[in-house]
Amino acid sequence: MPFVKTLKTKAYFKRFQVKFKRRRQGKTDYRARIRLINQDKNKYNTPKYRFVVRFTNKDVIAQIISATIAGDRVLAAAYAHELPRYGLKVGLTNYAAAYCTGLLLGRRVLKKLEMDEEYEGNVEATGEDYSVEPAESRRPFRALLDVGLLRTTTGNRVFGALKGALDAGIDIPHSDKRFAGFSKDGKHLDAEVHRKYIFGGHVASYMRTLMEDEPEKYQAHFSHYIKSGLDPDNIEEMYKSVHAAIRADPTSKLSEKPEPNQHKRYNIKKLTYEQRKAKLIERLNALNAAAGNVDDDDDDEEDDE
Repeated sequence: MPFVKTLKTKAYFKRFQVKFKRRRQGKTDYRARIRLINQDKNKYNTPKYRFVVRFTNKDVIAQIISATIAGDRVLAAAYAHELPRYGLKVGLTNYAAAYCTGLLLGRRVLKKLEMDEEYEGNVEATGEDYSVEPAESRRPFRALLDVGLLRTTTGNRVFGALKGALDAGIDIPHSDKRFAGFSKDGKHLDAEVHRKYIFGGHVASYMRTLMEDEPEKYQAHFSHYIKSGLDPDNIEEMYKSVHAAIRADPTSKLSEKPEPNQHKRYNIKKLTYEQRKAKLIERLNALNAAAGNVDDDDDDEEDDE
């Protein structure tokens, strides 16, 4: 038998350290996370806030989170599924909807901290880069952008949410190089192109293209827009009214859905100890009664004989 070199010995496996659970699941980049949550020692227990943005197939999730030893704590959150309350009923995951979600979260957290009147942010979205200036009394609320495992390409929707939070009046360190409309060759941000994306102009132009070239495809792809009475000409006005409504009342509201009278159960409800005991006594009594009836029948048969 030829000599086989042992590459992984028992000592190797005894010293093997398992990676963190969320790293094994491919959910958290700990190299990025540790740089986002590390706080200076001379700031003691001061929370370091992160502006966290995540996308699902049907929703945009934006949260202001701080890390503690016991776990992360959410200061405020906003979701794209809240936007129908402000007048945006369709297209809840595009760049413009991400901007609205970021704007909603920014105004909500400032209202919660009673800083909304002092820091109004950029009231009119022009597409130009904006950074909040410190006021005389309180410094602006500061947070760091957390994109998770997302690839930070130019024009990504996460930067739409970032722009919304910046215009809301939150101080987030950033560069304009990743906003929609930034030219790599000219090395400058085209504010008109960026404004077009904020107000859904890219959606409107695609709608016009489909209307002219493929009317059937337009009817299928934009059926919800048609039901809502939206066309390429009134999309910008709709987004302007949404922005105004968010600034007027950014507070969160509980769901108005009535609670179900009876919850569905797909498994058998577990009985308590007392219920199990009573059920067992009932079964034993039934068995004893059945046995007594059989004995009585046998006695009657013997008497007849």
